[in-house]
Amino acid sequence: MNVNIIDRLSEQQVEELWQLYRLEFWSRDRQLEDVRQMLKHSDVIVALCQEVDGKLLGFARILTDFVYRAVIFDVIIESSYRDRGLGRKLMEAIVNHPRLTSIEYLSLFCLSDMIPFYQKFGFAELDIDLRLMLKKGNGQSIGSQRTVS
Repeated sequence: MNVNIIDRLSEQQVEELWQLYRLEFWSRDRQLEDVRQMLKHSDVIVALCQEVDGKLLGFARILTDFVYRAVIFDVIIESSYRDRGLGRKLMEAIVNHPRLTSIEYLSLFCLSDMIPFYQKFGFAELDIDLRLMLKKGNGQSIGSQRTVS
């Protein structure tokens, strides 16, 4: 399969990305305007599209300071194109991206069943006592809420 690696999305590809998000449990509530805004504020975008018609097949985005840290987000391959090596092609494009090769640490979050896939690209699960902490943008914390009287 002939695919192009691109770093910008056309308006049609932005809508295709939004449709890909709507099919995944972790991103199904994303709104098209929010996706547009997210793309504007992502530091690096790596996407795969069909050579023939430009259809979006895969996508990932990276937030970084370009020196010490970069975090990969939203790695996604269109479901009917999975198991064809596109995830590998996407990850290779990220880890070999010229703007990312000198960064001290490249990191990502993944479900445990994806660990073997990412290990192929040099990612390792850390055995340290770190916890992921989240805060909702509207000021409410995630998880159980307590009322203080």
